[in-house]
Amino acid sequence: MDPELEAFIPFLPDIDPNDPVTARRIYAELASGRAAPAAELQIDDRTVPGDPDVAVRIYRGHQPQGAVVWMHGGSWVMGDLDTEDGWAARLAVASGAVVISVAYRRAPEHRFPAALDDVYAVLTWAFRHAAELGVDPERIAVGGHSAGANLAAAVALRARDEQGPPIRYQVLNEAPLDDRQETWSARHFTDTPWSNREKVTAAWRHYLGSAPATPYAAPAREEDLSGLPPAYIATAEFDPNRDEDLGYALRLLQAGVPVELHQWPGTFHGSQAVLSADVSQRQIATFGTALRRALAE
Repeated sequence: MDPELEAFIPFLPDIDPNDPVTARRIYAELASGRAAPAAELQIDDRTVPGDPDVAVRIYRGHQPQGAVVWMHGGSWVMGDLDTEDGWAARLAVASGAVVISVAYRRAPEHRFPAALDDVYAVLTWAFRHAAELGVDPERIAVGGHSAGANLAAAVALRARDEQGPPIRYQVLNEAPLDDRQETWSARHFTDTPWSNREKVTAAWRHYLGSAPATPYAAPAREEDLSGLPPAYIATAEFDPNRDEDLGYALRLLQAGVPVELHQWPGTFHGSQAVLSADVSQRQIATFGTALRRALAE
């Protein structure tokens, strides 16, 4: 374990995945200390037409290269526009992109495909309103952390299959992609910090309910990954999701999709929240740079 990160492990709260209401409160309290570097950004709250309508928060700097539809983490259960405020602002600064942070519907009150439908509605809106956003409609990416990265991968599949808006790039950070949890890391990481097998199992249960998983819910189930947008995929060493992300990256490469892959040693799921750690700073800078480059090419 990275020593800078290890020092924070005793202070991590124990969130019970079977108590969504309390989990959301604790998650919001944790996020409240992340000040957003927003001085150079214009930030607007909007409502995007959908069924139902979807709240978004838009972060815009000077002369953006493109846009990214960005989804927060939180096991499909926790998180909202406010908890993601600091991360979305940092991403806007680091990437130079217009960041459209999505308040998708959360489980277990709203199970799959509610969140994906919300994300797809926002992606479609961003494409149709690119001129209003000040960006090229051909330079729109999708991305997210954890459950948000699952949604980014899923909406890329759906847009491909439905001939929807063209996606320039996908940023998948520590994504849960496979509900079957059959990889080595999924089976063996039972006591890792912040996320472990039990919590991942609970997250999938909240998200899916009794419904069978489809590739739009669990993208690793998709057999054909050809024709998807280039990807930035990042994994944490001590994360149950690690091996399914590595496997997805390899399968994308085998399908002819360009991939930039980063396996961050000494990290655990969500550890980039420890902003004082050098490895966290490098993680944030790297995916911001990757997104900036992808949208500028």
